[in-house]
Amino acid sequence: MTIDRIDWHSGADDFPKELAPEAGGTHIGMFITWVLNNNLEGELHKTDSIESVSNVKSRKMTGTEFLIKECDEKFWEDDLNPEGLEFAKYYYESNVYYGDYEKALVTTEPTLYHVQDIWENYDKLSIYIDLAFKKWRESKSKKWWQFWL
Repeated sequence: MTIDRIDWHSGADDFPKELAPEAGGTHIGMFITWVLNNNLEGELHKTDSIESVSNVKSRKMTGTEFLIKECDEKFWEDDLNPEGLEFAKYYYESNVYYGDYEKALVTTEPTLYHVQDIWENYDKLSIYIDLAFKKWRESKSKKWWQFWL
């Protein structure tokens, strides 16, 4: 099942006409970069995309470039391992990610699509994703009777 796609954004009526279609994938690519840096990618990328995964981790390729080259511009459930998929459903698909993306990166830009696909921006955003992941993991380890802690 598809989680997100570049064309869902670049093909939308509100997508800025002055931007290249790839700008519709920057937010997806940054999440994928975080996934790869945290070893939450699916088996497919551990066997078929070894060089590209390495290039993202060494910052020779952005996550958006990875999304285009290795994922046909689509972010699929298969791009994630079981833990990565569970977190993506909690964080990305619930739109909490978009809120963090905007807090971290949409400061002077007119839209989230205007955020530059650069490592400085990824570094700002990854702090938010790391925190969300930590909180999510901690919440999973609590017993049912610890809900108020």
